[in-house]
This record gives sequence, C-alpha cells and structure tokens, in this order.
Amino acid sequence: MLGDQPYLDTSALAKWYINEPGSEAFVDFIRARSPAVISRLGAVELRSLLARRRRAGELTQRYEQQALATFEDDISAGDLRVEPLADMHALIADRLVESLTDQPLRTLDAVHLAVAQSLALRLVATADRRLASAAGALGFEVAIFG
Repeated sequence: MLGDQPYLDTSALAKWYINEPGSEAFVDFIRARSPAVISRLGAVELRSLLARRRRAGELTQRYEQQALATFEDDISAGDLRVEPLADMHALIADRLVESLTDQPLRTLDAVHLAVAQSLALRLVATADRRLASAAGALGFEVAIFG
C-alpha cells in the first residue's frame, strides 16, 4: 500500500549514500520501511548535493560515481520509487506556501511536500527542521534524522 511508504526528502535520502550525522538511524529506518518514495526533484537534488560535496573536496569523484550508481541500482531494484513531477505538484506547492502562513516554507520543500500529499503518503522523512515543521503542520507523521 503506497500510503504506508515513507516519502524521503533529499536531506534524508543523502544519509543513505553519505555517512554523516543521522546516517545510522536513517539506515535502520529505511531498512524497516523499504520501498520508499522520492520525487524526481529528490533525484536531481541528490546529484547536485554529491557534485557540490565533490567540488568542496568532501568526496572523491570515485565516491560520487559509486554513490550515484548505487542510487540508480536502488531505483532499479524497487527499493526507491521515483515519482515524476507534474504541473499539479507546482499548483499544490503554491497552495501550501499560501496556506502555511506561520511556516517558513521554501520553494523546493513545498514541492517535496506537494508530491507526498498528492500520493496520500502519511510519513515524511527529513533532516531539515523547517521541512519537518511544515510537514507536521500539514498532518504528516515526521521522522527526522540529524
């Protein structure tokens, strides 16, 4: 059942591929709840995050390539389901920004939450406290890492 699968924003997803604070807890979380859902936005953001960290000297090019290959393998194996982006996600995100007047909801976070909401998912995993707060305000169960 799709509603039981967690939605992973990029800050949580990265913990699967990069050892950083919160990674161990995230690994335990995702192993118990696979498959998980990400959006195409998350895939692009992960690629950008890995490239940014390589350019900063935090990761080698080889590590970046291995992480991306593992990511693609996880998608192919069905451990990650990638939800395509649609215009309706932008429209929902716009409504979320308008309705969450007390939340400092950023554009891409609004898109992540719009995808999760459009799929009627109940659980959002993140390492981003602002996104976690907005997700909670929308009624999502939130798992936060880091």
